[in-house]
Amino acid sequence: MSNFFYYLAAFALVLGVLIIVHEYGHYLVARCVGVKVLRFSVGFGRALWSRKIGRDGTEWAIGAFPLGGYVKMLDEREGPVAPEELHRSFNRQSVWRRMAIVAAGPVANLILAVVLYWGLFWHGVEELKPVFGTPVAASPAASAGFENGERALKVGGDFVQTWQDMRWVLLRTAVNQDSVEFEVINPRQEIAIRRLDVSLARADGWKGDALDKLGLRFFQSNSPPVVGEITPGSAAAATDLRPGDVIVAIDQKPIATGADVVGIVRVSAGKTLSFTVKRADKPLEISITPVAEERDGQKIGRIGALIKEGGFERDELMVTVRYGPFSSFGKAVTETWDQSAFSLVMFGKMITGEVSWRNISGPVTIADYAGRSAKLGLNYYLKFMALVSISLAVLNLLPIPILDGGHLLYYLVEIVKRGPLSERSMEIGQQIGLALLLMLMVFAFYNDINRLISG
Repeated sequence: MSNFFYYLAAFALVLGVLIIVHEYGHYLVARCVGVKVLRFSVGFGRALWSRKIGRDGTEWAIGAFPLGGYVKMLDEREGPVAPEELHRSFNRQSVWRRMAIVAAGPVANLILAVVLYWGLFWHGVEELKPVFGTPVAASPAASAGFENGERALKVGGDFVQTWQDMRWVLLRTAVNQDSVEFEVINPRQEIAIRRLDVSLARADGWKGDALDKLGLRFFQSNSPPVVGEITPGSAAAATDLRPGDVIVAIDQKPIATGADVVGIVRVSAGKTLSFTVKRADKPLEISITPVAEERDGQKIGRIGALIKEGGFERDELMVTVRYGPFSSFGKAVTETWDQSAFSLVMFGKMITGEVSWRNISGPVTIADYAGRSAKLGLNYYLKFMALVSISLAVLNLLPIPILDGGHLLYYLVEIVKRGPLSERSMEIGQQIGLALLLMLMVFAFYNDINRLISG
């Protein structure tokens, strides 16, 4: 039950921040061009809380239904307006000002993504290196010749530093190709070219985990974890633990991989653990108390010993991606642009049937990912927030009536025909937009339920 509330809180925070940023974009530009704002609401329906603030008496409210928000502006189409305030009515503004107000919400979400990525790239993010494990038998990766311990250098001609980089470049490249070229290097420092056939994932509409479908796995050790270098003055150094010791159990729980060791130590700060190790084939019991260390806003346990796994020390499987203040900003802008463009391409392919509609996620799936990323640490959580912020911006910019993109489409037509659309045309458009939006919501909730049932 506590896990449920943790995930719910992580989801609520992401959703709340993104809605506030989006609506504040509309609010800020409206105020800048002189439009009077009557209400700023996070959520729809009956107000659970409200307060009027400022010279204009703008009502700030929290609605009962939290999946969204709105900014209500003075508008003659929605009620009578006093003659002295006609110039502050939304409908009296030039088409360019109205477009700026409408576009400001999605733009605010894109700016938030840039800021988040900027901070992450500047601070530095520790991630997994793109080191492959033994591929799934009879999979495209096995056919391509991928081997355990090989690390990706390039994917489709682009250099990659992390597992996430590799995954992102692979998906982006594979959208329009039947095969993707990998340049890899093995532990013996030999470079090879692997050509991965992605047609299977493409034919299946990219449903589910594409990497799993292609047979690509992260590195897996073929032998038990071995203690590597021990940091002087650390918790491990104060015990009889030595480099070369093979860790076989912790608190009588069998250990198979270095990830098992790290996972247990991370959540055991201040708790004495009993390590069962083999030294010269003789079992030994060694007690170690992990020391609490703050990382990414979380307290984690550390013992100060590197863990070798299949010939790799754990730090050899990790990389910290960090840029300077100016280059990190450029990287953040590029990342936001690439993610936005990719989202549009994928949505277009959903319409044409090349990509499955099962890739659409609803609130349950988003809440699940929010909770998981929060548990991994602040960096992962902020990266997730940036990604969802981009998705929200792209969704709102789609030319669907009722969304921001639909209103922008109306204003473009108004510019071309030098006059606004008729009320009847806009009413029909709103009905079509509402139907499309409801259809998207049905798909999203269906996919959520299907994932819950199928696991």
